[in-house]
Amino acid sequence: MEHLIGKKMKNDILNTYGVTIVPAGAILTRESLNVLINHRIDLSLLNFDLDKKHVEENSMQIGELVQQTVTVSKDLFESILVSRKVPLIEIRNGVLPAILQLSKNPDIFELFEAVKAKDDYVYQHNVGVGIISTLIGRWMNLDDTELSILSLAATLHDVGKVKLPLEVLNKPGKLNEVEFQLIKKHTILGYELLKGTTGLSMRIARVALQHHEREDGKGYPLGLKKENIDLFSSIVAVADIFHAMSSRRPYHEPLSFHEIVSQMSEGRFGALNPQIVSLFIENLMKRLVGKQVLLTDGREGEVVYINPHNIETPLIKLADYFLDLSQARDIQIKSIIA
Repeated sequence: MEHLIGKKMKNDILNTYGVTIVPAGAILTRESLNVLINHRIDLSLLNFDLDKKHVEENSMQIGELVQQTVTVSKDLFESILVSRKVPLIEIRNGVLPAILQLSKNPDIFELFEAVKAKDDYVYQHNVGVGIISTLIGRWMNLDDTELSILSLAATLHDVGKVKLPLEVLNKPGKLNEVEFQLIKKHTILGYELLKGTTGLSMRIARVALQHHEREDGKGYPLGLKKENIDLFSSIVAVADIFHAMSSRRPYHEPLSFHEIVSQMSEGRFGALNPQIVSLFIENLMKRLVGKQVLLTDGREGEVVYINPHNIETPLIKLADYFLDLSQARDIQIKSIIA
């Protein structure tokens, strides 16, 4: 709590009755922090005004760390083709600490922007899913040991793809049936690689095998139903889809923020664990307050209020009035402005 003293509030903080208890522009003191705590305000959701130079430097540092981690990860994954072994020690020492550090970044939308895959998708995806899964694990209050296992499992979830042809992985068009069946084998190839790795939890191998399973039994490779899917596999499945849909792929452009959130909620990407999806979306939307967003009609505004009864349609402050997205159903959030 001490590290928050002296920070400048970016937006008004309201209590459950809609009364402003700390106004925008106020400098936080010990007394104002106590007021926030007494009103049960989640301090991790506070938004602060930072000078432009500080924001740019922080963004650059995050982006550089992500890119460095991707480079190290790529080298280590490619070494598997030569050694036929997973370089576990090197991944634990050279990749995992950065994944855990990046997942602590309080501005998750800045983090999401940094981890979006733009070119070298396969390796950027490994790091992105590792970070997003770890973030979800933190929201689920996993202990440090479980969080480390989850982070490593998520980072290694697609390791089987190192054994697949690059021309299929990077094909710009839609896969034919033969190619799709080949791609699906990455789950089994990854499992075989990981289960034979000394010192690795079998739970990590299971995540590689199960992250495309779905709760209704319509996933692959085994068609498992919800009671037989490891919790960590379900977490990685949510992170996998969010990162894939928000990234540029050889065969599709990124989906809009609203499309990803609504389609995940509706089960358009398969029957995911509803508790994890709900937790993930709720935490995304709560952290939108105070953020600048681009709407699908081209206008920009600030999210000022999340409707607890319909969290996907917040109240937006525009230049001249407030727009309630629950009443303007033809307008949605396209993207968050970093």
